[in-house]
Amino acid sequence: MVDGQSGQSPATEPVGIDLVAPEVFAPMLRRLALAALGVGVGAALLSAVWLSWPYAILIGLVVAVPTIGYVFAFQRRRLWLSGTVIRAHRLVGEHTVDLADATGVQLLVYPARLSRIVLRVTVGGDTQLVPLAMYTDVGSGRELHLLGLRKLADALAASELAAAIAISEVLVGQLRAEARDAGLDERPLYRAVRSVRSKDSVSPVVLTDSEVAALG
Repeated sequence: MVDGQSGQSPATEPVGIDLVAPEVFAPMLRRLALAALGVGVGAALLSAVWLSWPYAILIGLVVAVPTIGYVFAFQRRRLWLSGTVIRAHRLVGEHTVDLADATGVQLLVYPARLSRIVLRVTVGGDTQLVPLAMYTDVGSGRELHLLGLRKLADALAASELAAAIAISEVLVGQLRAEARDAGLDERPLYRAVRSVRSKDSVSPVVLTDSEVAALG
């Protein structure tokens, strides 16, 4: 069935899969951009006391533009999933990978005081990372929303790779745990992070097939 307004079936309608949506930080980013603009203007006015206006304006731009550019770039970055296709919006252009064509799918854990677990998808020479969850060392954190988990699990299940299907099952387990508001110890993604932390690793760790299977 096709949605009459969007022209897309529900299965392929884009779903945001950002772990932290840019909208969450929008007010703070606006304040940061305005502050950078104010500092830039101040720097230009102060420099004009000793320099000519063209040089003063140039100094103001050097001070303000990097921060304003960072704010714009951050707001532009988005991750969408349409069916099996991941679309990463960047400052310039868009990067897409199709999970159905994946040649490699892995779970990576970045251990730290704020640990992250991400899905790494490889399609030929292209690679795309999708953050799934992040946890502090005191047991709090943020996890991908339920719809995002569901759509990712479905997309991975469409792959012919055994690793993709295994990770799909992990995401289904995570989905069920989040849906019933289970404790962290019952959530597969947290257990993956905890197991890597227990090894005192400091560099990113790729979970083995057996480790992924144990999470399901």
